[in-house]
Amino acid sequence: KASSSKSHLAYSATDLLYQDQQNAKARRAEEEQELLGDNIKALTAPKIKKVPVKSGSGFGGGKQDKRSPAQRLATEQAKLIKRDGALRIDNALDGETCDRLRQYVLRQQELADIETAKDLAVSEEYYGVENKRKNRCDLLLSLVPNDEDGDDAATITPDVLQKVLGAEGTLRPIYEELVTNEGEFYEFAAVITNPGSDRQQVHPDLPHRPEAPLYVIFLALQDITEAMGPTTFLLGTHTQQERSKFDDFQRKDEQLAKAKSRLALLNKGDAVLFDARILHCGNANEEQGGSTRAMFNFSFRNPKEVGNLGYCGSMRPGYVGQMNLGDVGAALQDHDNGVSDPFSKYGNGLSTV
Repeated sequence: KASSSKSHLAYSATDLLYQDQQNAKARRAEEEQELLGDNIKALTAPKIKKVPVKSGSGFGGGKQDKRSPAQRLATEQAKLIKRDGALRIDNALDGETCDRLRQYVLRQQELADIETAKDLAVSEEYYGVENKRKNRCDLLLSLVPNDEDGDDAATITPDVLQKVLGAEGTLRPIYEELVTNEGEFYEFAAVITNPGSDRQQVHPDLPHRPEAPLYVIFLALQDITEAMGPTTFLLGTHTQQERSKFDDFQRKDEQLAKAKSRLALLNKGDAVLFDARILHCGNANEEQGGSTRAMFNFSFRNPKEVGNLGYCGSMRPGYVGQMNLGDVGAALQDHDNGVSDPFSKYGNGLSTV
C-alpha cells in the first residue's frame, strides 16, 4: 500500500507539473495573439501570370521550352514559396473526394482511440507530433486498409493520392520542382482539432537549416471558418535572420507585432504548401461556434538536407524512410494499371502488428 501511495503521489505531481506547463503555454499563446493583432489578414492564392513558352529560332536561337503548362506553373509557385515560406493552392482536391477522405479519417480516429484505450503504450503508433493534446491530434494514417475501416477504405487512399500526387496530380509538379523524385515521403497524417482545443504558441516545426528541409501540405477536408481555429502563417519568417529574432527573447515580441501574418481560411479542397521552417500556429477551435477541423497532412523531404532534422514528423513507424516521391508515383501508376492495393508491400505502418 505504501508503494502504491508513493506511486500515486508521484503521478499526481507529474500531472500537476504538466498542467502548469500547459497553462503557461496557453497564457503565452494569448499574449502572442494580441501581439499579432490587426496585422492578421486572410491568406489568399496568388495570381500567377502564364509564363510564355520560349522557343528557339534560327542558328543559336536556343532550345525550345518543352515543359508542360503545369511544370511552368510549378516553377513560378516554387519562387513564391521560397520567398514567402507558404503558398495557398486552391482546388487541390475535389469536394466529393474531400468528403470521402474526411469520413475515412474520422473513422480512423475512432479506431485509434479504441486501440489506445486498450494499451496507452501504443499511442505513438497512431498519433504523431500532437499526441492527443487537449482536443487536438495528428492522426497517423495507413496506406493499407483493414476490413473494419469502412466500405470506402479499400479505394480512398489510392484515389486521394492519385488526384494529388499521381502523374496528373494537382500537387505533383510543384513537389517535383521542389524536392525531385528523390524527396523522401516524410509525413502522412491528418491534423484534427475539435471544439475546445487551445491556441498553439507560434513555432517552427524544426531547428533551422540552410535549405528548406521539408515541404508540408495542409489540405482542408471541409470549409474552415475562423471559429474552427485555422492556422496562422507568418510570411517570410523561414529565413535565418527571422529565426535569430525569434530565438532572441528581447526581439521576439517586436517581430510578432510587425509580422506579415496570414490566416488560412481555406475552402474545402484548398491547400497550403509551406516550408517547415516558417513560424506558424494553430488557433483555438472555439467551444461555441466551432466544429471539427480535419486537415489532410503530408510532406516530402528536400534531398539537399541530409542528417537528422530534429523532427520525426507525423508518419507511422513502419513507413519511415521507406518511400520517396518516385516510389509513391510508381505505386500510383500500378493503381492506374489495375492494381487494387498498390501500397500493400509497405503494410499498415504499425511496428506492433
